[in-house]
Amino acid sequence: MERTIPRAEEEPLSSVAPLRAELPPVTLVLGGARSGKSRYAERLVEQAAAIGTYCATAEPGDDEMAARIAAHRARRHEVGRGSFWRTVEAPLELPAAIAFETAPDRPLLIDCLTLWLSNLLLAGKCIEVETAAFAAALREAAGSVVLVANEVGLGLVPETPLGRRFRDEAGRLNQEIAGLADRVVFVAAGLPLMLKGG
Repeated sequence: MERTIPRAEEEPLSSVAPLRAELPPVTLVLGGARSGKSRYAERLVEQAAAIGTYCATAEPGDDEMAARIAAHRARRHEVGRGSFWRTVEAPLELPAAIAFETAPDRPLLIDCLTLWLSNLLLAGKCIEVETAAFAAALREAAGSVVLVANEVGLGLVPETPLGRRFRDEAGRLNQEIAGLADRVVFVAAGLPLMLKGG
């Protein structure tokens, strides 16, 4: 098979920089369980930069959650993507993670705010104080941040007081972050719907 040699006026494909999508300072990706929101958020970062940092908030409290974490980890390390992501774990300290991990050339993906909220509630933290610190860290971030969160208010009313408090706190957190975000996307059945900043 003959090899084609580019003419002098043509630039070899390998030297042409890939087109990168622009990421605004803060993007919030909302959706229900298994809606495709995490995969969508990962693609946003992958299309915008050469490298990214993945901030995981989940803790493997049982076998089922450990399996979910493993599936997310495996997806990030598929062929061609293994060297892209650097993973940090921050089940509680998201403001510190934002301060230390954001950079102009390395977007930060936080997955997910809903698990972070659950961790805060179980740790007995003051949600208002933690949310204010988190919002302040987002405003001061040195690079783009993409956030993933569950929209939990579309289902049944939880039976327990803790469940109802969690649902209400999640709704308030999502509203707070959506208010300061530059772009908000709702994902349903793997399809994105732009809510803000399209």
